[in-house]
Amino acid sequence: MIRKIIKIQEEKCNGCGACAAACHEGAIGMVNGKAKLLRDDYCDGLGDCLPACPTGAITFEEREAADYDEAAVAAKKQAAALPKAPFAGCPGSAMHTFHRAASSSAPAPSAVAAAPTSRLGQWPCQIQLVPVNAPYFQNAKLLIAADCTAFAYANLHEEFMKGKITLVGCPKLDPVDYSEKLTQILKQNDIQSVTIVRMEVPCCGGLEMAAKKALQQSGKFLPWQVVTISIDGKRLD
Repeated sequence: MIRKIIKIQEEKCNGCGACAAACHEGAIGMVNGKAKLLRDDYCDGLGDCLPACPTGAITFEEREAADYDEAAVAAKKQAAALPKAPFAGCPGSAMHTFHRAASSSAPAPSAVAAAPTSRLGQWPCQIQLVPVNAPYFQNAKLLIAADCTAFAYANLHEEFMKGKITLVGCPKLDPVDYSEKLTQILKQNDIQSVTIVRMEVPCCGGLEMAAKKALQQSGKFLPWQVVTISIDGKRLD
């Protein structure tokens, strides 16, 4: 039958998973980091997912689609209530516990290492808070890092922050376009290089895209690289 049903524009989806969480019927799931309408008969056509989408990737359309199957949805909800139900939201919000190996014995007093030194070169460090014309940007090597990298990657200070000006942010939590401010920082200052450190989760791609867009819009040809950190704290590239 012809009926009203949601339509997801994959090119606009940023993989945040908010629509999947808002869909009480379970019609939407995350597939390869993108929201997908998994089954027509799970979609009631009411559109609870539309206001949840931050990018406007979801709209209505009228097309040939299976009737909404309330009984099938009820059965799915019952199955989802069982233990070990699969996580259907944003991969960046999925819970993980890492069991770190502990030393079997305490080191001798002479072997205790000195406390690590912070390599943060300035304050503030949040992208939204730094002034675009701050003096520390002149001749600086710039590190643009996702918030979570400092907690996931143990050696972030020594390997990436040392000798750089560090800017941090989370595109999922900050409802702004980072590229606008980053573009001004690159345009108004003599930046030497740009390093982007992000997490492997899809929603963290927004930070990488914003930094790349800023590099393009700045009109400057700067050395740059992207490094991805896994959710269990390993460097992937």
